Amino acid sequence: MNQPPRIDRRTTLKWVLGAAVSLPHLIKVRAASHAAGYGTDPNLKPLYRPGELWPLTLNIGERRSAAALSDIIIPADDNSPSASAVGVVDFIDEWISAPYPDQRQDRPIILEGLADLESRAARRFGKALADLSSNEQRAVCDPICYLPKAAALDRDAAAFFARFRDLTAGAFYTTPQGTQDLGFVGNVALARFDGPPLEVLQRAGLA
Repeated sequence: MNQPPRIDRRTTLKWVLGAAVSLPHLIKVRAASHAAGYGTDPNLKPLYRPGELWPLTLNIGERRSAAALSDIIIPADDNSPSASAVGVVDFIDEWISAPYPDQRQDRPIILEGLADLESRAARRFGKALADLSSNEQRAVCDPICYLPKAAALDRDAAAFFARFRDLTAGAFYTTPQGTQDLGFVGNVALARFDGPPLEVLQRAGLA
């Protein structure tokens, strides 16, 4: 019996992070008549500059931390730029600055998580996260990068990492560069469709 082909780490990471696009964390468009306590929704048709809709939250140091962490999660490779290069930090800043309940709930998680991450980097290496080498950055993040296996003392930090990872993936894989990296060809007329690739069918046990 033929064994299904092995999938490289980058492809696996891409599939896992790409799945986060479907998670219910993207901005929800709510009817103005149901908005209570924070005014009406903005007109989403025009293009807005960061901070034009509401004051932004992240300071310079926090944005630097967020950029470093987003690039740890989705670094640049031969096929696509890094997360920070396509504006993921702007998205996260807008997200936690928005006046809606879901975003307000995420705000302390992100702010406290970034502060804790910088404390971990400083305690271990005496530097900011952005100034560490790749190996040092991984050493800081490894204990908190997977919530089910995090130690009891690291669970809050791991919950932050999971939320930040979902926001990073959702932001990155909805940019033109991210959809191209996924190989997404939606809304494009196809002359023919040959069905799922054999590799996918094998992994699903259908071939």
